[in-house]
Amino acid sequence: MKMKIREIAKALQVQNDVSQWEDITVSSVSFDSRHLAPGALFIPLKGNNDGHRFVPSAFDNGAVATLWAADHQPVPTDHPVLVVDDPLAALQKLSQYYVHKINPIVVAITGSNGKTTTKDLTASILATQYNVIKTHANFNNEIGVPVTLLNMNANTEVVVVEMGMDRFQQLDQLSKLANPDVAVITMIGEAHIEFFGTRDRIADAKMEITHGLKEDGVLIYNGDEPLLRERTKDLQQGTYTFGREMGNDLYATAVKVGTDKLTFTTNAWPDDEFVVPLTGEYNVSNALAALAVAAKLHVRPNNMQKGLAHPNLTANRAEWLTGAAGEKVLSDVYNSNPTAARDVLETLQDVPVNEGGRRIAVLGDMLELGKAAKDLHASLAEVINPTKLQEVYLVGPEMAALRDRLTADGYPVSAIHYYGADQLAPLITDLNHDLKADDVILLKGSHGIHLEKVLAKIMPAQSANNE
Repeated sequence: MKMKIREIAKALQVQNDVSQWEDITVSSVSFDSRHLAPGALFIPLKGNNDGHRFVPSAFDNGAVATLWAADHQPVPTDHPVLVVDDPLAALQKLSQYYVHKINPIVVAITGSNGKTTTKDLTASILATQYNVIKTHANFNNEIGVPVTLLNMNANTEVVVVEMGMDRFQQLDQLSKLANPDVAVITMIGEAHIEFFGTRDRIADAKMEITHGLKEDGVLIYNGDEPLLRERTKDLQQGTYTFGREMGNDLYATAVKVGTDKLTFTTNAWPDDEFVVPLTGEYNVSNALAALAVAAKLHVRPNNMQKGLAHPNLTANRAEWLTGAAGEKVLSDVYNSNPTAARDVLETLQDVPVNEGGRRIAVLGDMLELGKAAKDLHASLAEVINPTKLQEVYLVGPEMAALRDRLTADGYPVSAIHYYGADQLAPLITDLNHDLKADDVILLKGSHGIHLEKVLAKIMPAQSANNE
């Protein structure tokens, strides 16, 4: 991003005279006064704390201008201030202006599971032929999406935007803001079912990503999901399906699952083998989604191979690490839902261990499951094989349902360890006492359970400091 204040003021139709500052150049945007780059436009958002309180700190840390809500009086005059009705709405409006100015190809990705991995794989492949930026970390909501768009450089050719949702109309807003050329739905699961009630309604909400899709755009979706096939019948734009079933436009063949990589071929490029440095067969579908986007953007197969083989992956998403005791750690602590938890548990139980080593799972509550929470937590017992998974550590009130189901199913009581959500300290102590070099351990839970704190304490000191 590189815009003069005069251009920003015109785009936002600000309410005050900014002529004395109009030649100042803004090079980025930020809503965090502690972490911003010199040249930033600060966005004071209203949350638990009113962002206007941190405007002085933002300028101290390098901001060159700030938005300011008109209902906050008096308006400061000692720094460049742009007065608007609502800073968040202004941020979104400015991002829409900027994306139309730069005019990149916009790829928007959503889904109950896999959207971050798909984003990373897609960006990696496209970067072999285009100038690409992608959503940073979890900037996938009504704040993060416009920040992603505004932090594009002028030479950006493709922007890969992850879009999350936890309510109806959220994807509608984000899609209309970004106006994608390509929209992707990775799958429909139970994430956020507390707010939607059924998978049918989740599918309805996910289809909102098409509301801003360009007339000549394309929807790429998981064709293994009947709920999506049903909802795309009347879509005016083009569609393209990927999945594991042969009826899809793109499907995988000759899949091989290793402990640290996946290999497969496809119907589209039968002579080309693709290698992805990820564990878990479920990631084949994420790779297929990325390949489908690449095909639509005319990426050559050899570049598809290069991009898949060397992706820059977001941390703590099914990431293999080495713990302090020498154990293998599968870190998947960013988020969790029943589909994702089942997939990664099955992956863990297929990982080979040395003689004397154990497979251990640390599972935290899966949040936002509503009335179905107890049943969905308990249902994880269906994929836990006591001959393959030797210890389970369960964290949070909802995981009590899984503890009870495992006990009822005859899983060894001595191998079940249960902790409240506020008992991370004893959990850390017990894990550090229990873990051995030949063990393999999974950490998986919703972000609100904060298993990243547990991860940091079982890692070597240097790694923990880098977390």
